[in-house]
Amino acid sequence: MTKTLLAALALSCLSTFAHAQSCAVQAGDKKLAGAAKTSFLTKCEKDATAACDKQAADKKLAGAAKTSFTKKCVTDSVGT
Repeated sequence: MTKTLLAALALSCLSTFAHAQSCAVQAGDKKLAGAAKTSFLTKCEKDATAACDKQAADKKLAGAAKTSFTKKCVTDSVGT
């Protein structure tokens, strides 16, 4: 049951950020490099973390489910 819940939450997060480009893609599109790219990615990751934390709170997640959801959500929105 827990695995099913986590899978559903992960898919929900994916659909939320599917329309937005990842931070890495945005940095590439803006042709950022060096300190500007680092700064942009840091701010983008902080913004993604805040948004994912809010989504987890809206879903009333706690403990391991919240941690897992937030980690996956942030990873998906930041990109590589």
